[in-house]
Amino acid sequence: MINLIKLVVGVTSLEELAERQTLPANQRLHPASGKMLPVVRTRTFPKQADELLQGGSLYRVIAGLILCRQRLVDIQSEVRADGTNGTLLFVDPTIIRVEARALRPFQGWRYLRPADAPPDLKHGAGHDQLPPALQKELALLGL
Repeated sequence: MINLIKLVVGVTSLEELAERQTLPANQRLHPASGKMLPVVRTRTFPKQADELLQGGSLYRVIAGLILCRQRLVDIQSEVRADGTNGTLLFVDPTIIRVEARALRPFQGWRYLRPADAPPDLKHGAGHDQLPPALQKELALLGL
């Protein structure tokens, strides 16, 4: 199993991410399950798609911090309206908060080994109540 990590552009909080994923433009009907699922669009198709779909997640970077992950459900190719090829990453709608970790911006997506992924936050630990700016400062200090 392996994971992906990708920046979330134009989103400043997990609540905003959750709200954005409910918009019709950010959902697609998943053919195998028949359910509407959030999708993340990207250009390149991962060469390790089979490994990603064996329990992998998409980790999300918001405002310079890795803040959450969503389980990858499926990866499919698409042809965009302009005729170019693209990729749809179908994700589980459940957003799982992780320990905030600072990360510099990058383009596209990257593979993320499980050993390098931040751990999930324990429910009710209180970390998720901190403002993003304070989470970033604490992450930069290694706390």
